[in-house]
Amino acid sequence: MVDLSTRLGSLTLKNPIMPASGTFSEDLADVIDLNALGAHVTKTITYEKRSGNPTPRVCEVRGSMLNSIGIPSKGVEHFIQNVIPFYKDYDVPLVVSISAYSADDFARLCEAISVPGVDAIEVNISCPNIEEDGKAFAIRPSSTQHVMAKLRGASDLPLWAKLSPNTGETTEVALAAQEAGADALVVANTLLSMAIDTRSRKTKLGNLMGGLSGPALKPVTLRMVYQCTKVVDIPVIGCGGISDAEDVLEYLIAGASAAQVGTATFIQPTAMPTILQDLVNYMEGRNIAALTELIGSVRDSDAVDAAVFMETAP
Repeated sequence: MVDLSTRLGSLTLKNPIMPASGTFSEDLADVIDLNALGAHVTKTITYEKRSGNPTPRVCEVRGSMLNSIGIPSKGVEHFIQNVIPFYKDYDVPLVVSISAYSADDFARLCEAISVPGVDAIEVNISCPNIEEDGKAFAIRPSSTQHVMAKLRGASDLPLWAKLSPNTGETTEVALAAQEAGADALVVANTLLSMAIDTRSRKTKLGNLMGGLSGPALKPVTLRMVYQCTKVVDIPVIGCGGISDAEDVLEYLIAGASAAQVGTATFIQPTAMPTILQDLVNYMEGRNIAALTELIGSVRDSDAVDAAVFMETAP
């Protein structure tokens, strides 16, 4: 038997596989053993009820998908009364994903959801921020620092900051989240994208733009995971484009301590337990006793130095 356990701050997970927020619900209990997962990550909730974005909300693109769901939510009270009790039957940490449009609203929701039964809070700071002209908090280090400090003051629970691939300041944002009190980073959310129907010349999403997820996203978020693990001391959770155990292994080797599976579950509801078993098979086949042997084991010492490459390139 191999040791799949991994540590995310104060939490120890029995294995590194968990769902990405928005791709997991209680209904999956009819399909897979929810106790087999390392953690449960809920759909993102907001403080008040929300109906979400106009339809169509989802479209396929080559090898991936776009979505503009808009975070429909029944509100925090409904979640506390109806959803948290469901997960009490499982011996798996419960991570609640939250979203808000301002730092103060984030803090209010964070405080409200810090109740018994919740083990960690994933803060979706890659959502639009009305205090910064509609830009996501995680686009800039300053706004990341501001909202995470508010959140840290609102709860003693572990906070996982979900970052955005739509920034040119990946490491700066990661450091800002850590300095403001994040206990882990989820890297990353979807990539802002667009698709057009050439016959009608209309955008394929009702909200014009949406988030790219699926295999096309993985090279971007894998790069971000590698960069973040080089500068922060807190754990990083890889998220984006995971289809199989090979993808999870890439994230782990790049430095991630765990991985979130999203779009793959829409395609195959048993994706997560399949990935988990294939991960075990990989480790057993190579006499790898513990998951910790894989984390951050990328062999990059022979990589060409970027500065040297630029000087010598034709």
